[in-house]
Amino acid sequence: MPAITVDSLTKSYGQELALQDLSFQVEEGEVFGFLGPNGAGKSTTINVILDFIRPTDGRVEVLGMNAQAHSREIRSRTGVLPEGVETYDRLTARQHLEFAINSKETDDDPRDLLERVGLVDAIDKKAGGYSKGMSQRLMLAMALVGEPDLLILDEPSTGLDPNGAREMREIVREENARGATVFFSSHIMEQVEAVCDRVGILRDGEMVAVDTVEGLRDSVEGGTSLRVTVDRIDEDALQAVRSLPDVSDAVVEGESPPTLVVQVSGSKTAVLTELEDHGIEVQDFTTREASLEDVFQSYTTGPEVEAR
Repeated sequence: MPAITVDSLTKSYGQELALQDLSFQVEEGEVFGFLGPNGAGKSTTINVILDFIRPTDGRVEVLGMNAQAHSREIRSRTGVLPEGVETYDRLTARQHLEFAINSKETDDDPRDLLERVGLVDAIDKKAGGYSKGMSQRLMLAMALVGEPDLLILDEPSTGLDPNGAREMREIVREENARGATVFFSSHIMEQVEAVCDRVGILRDGEMVAVDTVEGLRDSVEGGTSLRVTVDRIDEDALQAVRSLPDVSDAVVEGESPPTLVVQVSGSKTAVLTELEDHGIEVQDFTTREASLEDVFQSYTTGPEVEAR
């Protein structure tokens, strides 16, 4: 059973269309990355999933239940770290967590939760004196209350230093290993690439791609960049490389020695063989896989693309 099903979801604010016929599924037990540029509709989608706003049209199911008809039961089984949420200045970390524990009627230990997020030393310090990173850690601890079946994390790395971001990723992995489904929205590509099983890319309120990170890389033309250092290069050899079926582009950089930069989506050996067949000596070569950032740029700044 999918943990989240979004079916033909449309949301408009007057004349402004925020989401248009949006459909996707998050499978139970996976970490799903949700990407999109500012204004793409990510926050609107999350707010509909959590029943903070109602859709104009379409259907959303969460944990097998209608998101609007069963929102209280869904929230009791969901941990949420919203983007931009603020803590209560006059309450301590312990008091924040006691409120969340009482709301969900669980027996969690505030100290244990704060230990997990690296904030136990500030358990009785009022949140008004917290840094942004400390507040983010506290909100993550609150999201973990009750061992939720579903975690919805919206920009969870905000305010965290590199160590904090690494610890957050470890918590995501631990929660997923426990059995939780994680819906992970972030603009930091390295975070998404490090923890997500699949990724959905939203553009102008529509899903333009859903796949594994590797699958998305393969979908981008010239997904691998091959840099070949050669003793020389001539026009015949260059054109021969450009004519290979898996090559989308090939350019020459430098002169002594020249480097051939080839965008290739298939066999890299074919490029090297073609050069050698033309009497070109290959002195060295390196490859660079398309990053998730390259994929994101391709899907959100290029021509309109239908979802895979």
